[in-house]
Amino acid sequence: MSRARSIHVVEVGPRDGLQNEARVLPVAARIGLIKALAGAGLRTIEAGSFVSPRHVPQMADTAGVLAGLSLPPKIRLPVLVPNGRGFGDALTAGARSIAVFAAASESFSRHNIGRGIDQSLADYRPIVAEARAKGLRVRGYVSCVLGCPYEGKVPLTRVVDVATRLADMGCEEVSLGDTIGVGTPDDARAMVSAVAGEIGIASVALHFHDTYGQALANVLACLDLGVTTVDSAVAGLGGCPYAPGASGNLATEDLVYMLAGLGVETGVDLRRLTAAGTAVCAVLGTKPRSRAAQALAAQMTVENTHV
Repeated sequence: MSRARSIHVVEVGPRDGLQNEARVLPVAARIGLIKALAGAGLRTIEAGSFVSPRHVPQMADTAGVLAGLSLPPKIRLPVLVPNGRGFGDALTAGARSIAVFAAASESFSRHNIGRGIDQSLADYRPIVAEARAKGLRVRGYVSCVLGCPYEGKVPLTRVVDVATRLADMGCEEVSLGDTIGVGTPDDARAMVSAVAGEIGIASVALHFHDTYGQALANVLACLDLGVTTVDSAVAGLGGCPYAPGASGNLATEDLVYMLAGLGVETGVDLRRLTAAGTAVCAVLGTKPRSRAAQALAAQMTVENTHV
């Protein structure tokens, strides 16, 4: 298998990023962030999730976010749905793309959504079937593919099993998530290769968190397998509220910079992306965790000084 000439970057900052930030952004700010990301060239942007606002207040009123967006049809705005009620709310809000999420760890599944692996997958099956019948795109997430905060190392056979079951029920794409960011390149490559052997590399997406600074290395290790889709979050926002120590996602700026250096196209304007990350961090009262964004900001300051 050879490295793809272009990578589709799935921007998860407005959902997976914001859900683990201390400050809750108002709907208008979330809309502004998504518009800025679309303006930077991103074509798939997670718009939020239809989970209980009691559990994840950062995602409250995702319906209002969708209602406030009038972007071209080529820009996908998937939303996460945890159950039938969330799916119904997503349909009412006009969502055209949804995602369901399972875990490769039984303990994490029960801590995260209050259901075991088998029950969660059984619950998703009719949701996925109805979504596909209505013409919606469906993505599946698998959490804890390289480690669990409760169980430690997760058996590769279980990761393959959960990913295969999601694909079999109708998920067009399965995103493999190193939820607590403990994976290293050889393990990441072996895991992705094993899953791709069952569902095909075209259906595989990478979702690496950067807790131990391994996210970019893990992506690089998997590129030659033919991966074409990688998840990341602007400014390195977020993590997982149910995974202690999961400090943040792979930063989109760092991913785009590395891929550009490899001659891999993303269609993303790094400067506009950096501006979007800087702006949302200012509202959140934090700073971008992206190394590329920090370097570019310093460079722009020098350039402006010499104008």
